[in-house]
Amino acid sequence: MRVEGTNAYDQATDFHASGFHAAASHTTQLDRLYGGAIGYSHVQQQKPDGHSIIWNSNSISTNYHSGILSFDYKAFDAVARVSVETPVIAVRSDSPWKTLGEFMDYAKANPGKVRIGNSGSGSHTHFAASALFLTGGAKVINVPFGEGQAIVNLLGSRIEGVVQLPAALVSHVKGGNVRVLAVLGSEHDPVFPQVPTAKELGFSVALDMWRGIAVPEGTPKPVIAKLQEAIKGSVESQAFTDAGKAIGFMPAYLPSADFGALIASDDAKLAQVMGELGLKKR
Repeated sequence: MRVEGTNAYDQATDFHASGFHAAASHTTQLDRLYGGAIGYSHVQQQKPDGHSIIWNSNSISTNYHSGILSFDYKAFDAVARVSVETPVIAVRSDSPWKTLGEFMDYAKANPGKVRIGNSGSGSHTHFAASALFLTGGAKVINVPFGEGQAIVNLLGSRIEGVVQLPAALVSHVKGGNVRVLAVLGSEHDPVFPQVPTAKELGFSVALDMWRGIAVPEGTPKPVIAKLQEAIKGSVESQAFTDAGKAIGFMPAYLPSADFGALIASDDAKLAQVMGELGLKKR
């Protein structure tokens, strides 16, 4: 099975796909596991037979409401949630900002001068960065980058900070080149256990990024059930837990019905907040 992905989560995607394919091969034949906006567009057009599946995330909602996709989450049937990642805000370790409060104060005192890198226009990191600085009352320049380029530009001193998912930062934090100021999720991230959440620091922002598996709308329930069981076994394995700690994600299995309810609920919340941020086009 080939994995089709386009973002910094490729390590996590590759690991999960290997374990998932090993389990799923006993229940159904898979052609490819797709991801990203191109993946959504492709899988949405495929037969609902379980052979083409999508590596799904909150991006189905942000891509739709920002105008990138012409269809929303209803084009797919949820199979299972796999993991949760929390975006974080980080600066170079040699920068003068030791806390989120210091960085926010600097941004407020220098409107339009602080540059914050994200993983692309309409991405979850773009959305999270916009929400954080709007909440903090600071005007910054959000700079979209392609895969892996936000951290490169941070280390090259071409931007002052980044909002990224942990997988993109773990090696640089361990190497002493990057300082994480805050977790922009609802809870502490086990990858960076000592880093406070933005809410703990007085900024009401909590934007967890979930990932999971979905299939084209209309896929037979027995097929979904087989895929769900395969995912459950992969996610609950010790190897997947260990990979999460090393790479930067938290295993977080949810079955089909619960995952579908979460997707619908988050879609409504994201639509409202994106409207407040001026990012909603649909």
